[in-house]
Parts: sequence; C-alpha cells; structure tokens
Amino acid sequence: MPFSPTKRNGTFMGIAFVAIISITASLLSETSTLKNLGISPLVVGIVIGIIFANTLHHKMPSSWETGITFSAKKILRFAIVFYGFRITFQQIAEVGLEGFLVSLIMLASTFILGTWLGTKVFKMEEDTSILIASGASVCGAAAVLATEPVVKAEEHKTAIAVSMVVLFGTIAMFLYPVLHTSGILDMTAREFGIYVGGTIHEVAQVVAVPASVPGLDAEAANAAVIVKMTRVIMIAPMLIVLGIYLSYQAKKTGGAGATVKLVIPWFAVYFIGVAGFNSLNLVPLDIVNWINQIDTFLLTMAMVALGIGTRFAKFKGLGLAPIYTALSMFIWLVVGGYFITKFICYTF
Repeated sequence: MPFSPTKRNGTFMGIAFVAIISITASLLSETSTLKNLGISPLVVGIVIGIIFANTLHHKMPSSWETGITFSAKKILRFAIVFYGFRITFQQIAEVGLEGFLVSLIMLASTFILGTWLGTKVFKMEEDTSILIASGASVCGAAAVLATEPVVKAEEHKTAIAVSMVVLFGTIAMFLYPVLHTSGILDMTAREFGIYVGGTIHEVAQVVAVPASVPGLDAEAANAAVIVKMTRVIMIAPMLIVLGIYLSYQAKKTGGAGATVKLVIPWFAVYFIGVAGFNSLNLVPLDIVNWINQIDTFLLTMAMVALGIGTRFAKFKGLGLAPIYTALSMFIWLVVGGYFITKFICYTF
C-alpha cells in the first residue's frame, strides 16, 4: 500500500517531485512558442518525464517510486473523471445531428482501423495499437491516458501513443489552414468547423486551427470546439465497450472453462455523470474554470509520472510500426473525414 507507515514518506515525496515537474511543464507551455503550436502542458510534462527517466532517474530515491506510480494510476483516474466539467450536453445538442454523426463515425472508424492495422498489418502488440488508435480517434493525449488503465499497458507504450498524437496533430495544425485557404476543401465555415472538430487529435489543436485561417468567422470555431467536445464525451462509452471486448477476448483465449471477470472502467461512467452534472449549470462558470485548471494540472502530473516510467530501451523492436499505424489513421482522418463531413452535411 502506498500510504502504509513504511512507504508513506516516500509516496508523498514522489508525488511532490511529480508536482514540481508539472509546475515547470505548465509554465513552459505558457510560453508564446509552445502556446502558438497548441502544445499542452500534458505533452510538455511527458517529454520532461522521459528526459528525466533516461538521464537522471538513477539518482532518484527508490522509495519515491510509490508516489510516481500513484500519480500515474490513481491521480490519472481522478483527473479523467473531472474532465467532464469541460463538457455539457447542451453543447453537443448545439451542433446538431451533423456534428454528432461526424463525431461518432470518425471515432468508431478511426479506432477500428487503427487497432486492426496496428495488430494485423504492422504486427504491433494489441495494447499499443489500441492506445495509438484511441489518441487519434478521440482526444489525443487525454484519451491515451484514459485508455491506459483499461488495457493495462506499460508506461513506454503510453509514451509511444502520445508521441504519435503530438507528431500528427502538429502536422494537422499546419495542413488544415493551407487546405482551406487554397480552396481545395470547398467547404462552408460551418462544414470546415465540423471537419476540424471531427478529425484533429487534441482539443488545443482544434482551437488553434480556425484561429489560423484569416477571415474565418466565429461559426467555424464554435462548431469545431463543440464537435470536438462531442468526441471527448464519447470516450466513456468507447472505454466501456472496450472493457467488455477485452474481457470477452480474454475468456475466449483462456478456453471454454476460463472465467474472466468483466472490468468496467467506472471512472468513464463517473466522467459521464460529471458531464451531466455540469450540464445542469449549478456551478458558477468561474468555479468550473478553476476546476478545469486544476484538472489540467492533475493530468499533467499523470503524464509526468508516465514519462518517468519510460525507458528508451523498452522501445527496441517496435521499429516504424507505430508511425505507419498513426500515419494511416491520419490519412483516413484527413481524406475520409472530408468526404464523410461533406456527405453528412449535404444529407442532413
């Protein structure tokens, strides 16, 4: 137990150490360069954690490991639950059936495609494929973090998935404005907003793209953010379905006599509950903003802790498979997402 009398001091020191690095990551993310690129403190945190893990980790007292693990597991689940304060059901209703359908189709198709390509075509382990697919299909690094406890993946696999999200999400930030201003996309402001929200990885990147297009009205930005948040809330049912699937697979692999306990990711259920509570508008907006800032910091702590558990030696043998998988999903999001958005907006 991390807070047993013999481990308590080490656990607190480990948590404090993670918190200090997270403060540093938060401050760095506020610099103009990183802010303009839409790089969140979560990404900065895992990068710092990985650098520490592969340079100075041996100098950290071993007793602190319980605090690192607590940050990567328990604090993570708590932060995912309170991520629900970023969403209201009214926002989802605002964007209409078109936004909902684009979100649903792109999430499901990208997740299934990425998992299948990763495992069957590029021969990666299933948990790595699922993590990369969840990051691309839902909401970037936060989705990877939320999926990690369900698949019970190792820290370095989470780091791989986050790095893929950062790489292709950053490419998307520069590509989408060029595609729109060049006239290649031939989309209205609302259609472009739905397209951006339904296909780009991170929330911060979705916010940044419409702002990068000269003369684009607020309708595009609003549609993009609302569609993106619709994708975010879909992570809860996705994780529940994933948990059921993994339990079925384990039972199937274990043979006819095997009994496997169904593990429901309750933090995903609580996440929906918090979003529903937030939809009632009972909490003042300034307090909600304050909660979201704290939640971002807790998510950053989880990312730092995961980074600290990542050693480059564990990456050996993966080769270019993660990049091929993430690239395939990126092409599907850009090209397939365009045609799906146009079709749905035309039909409805």
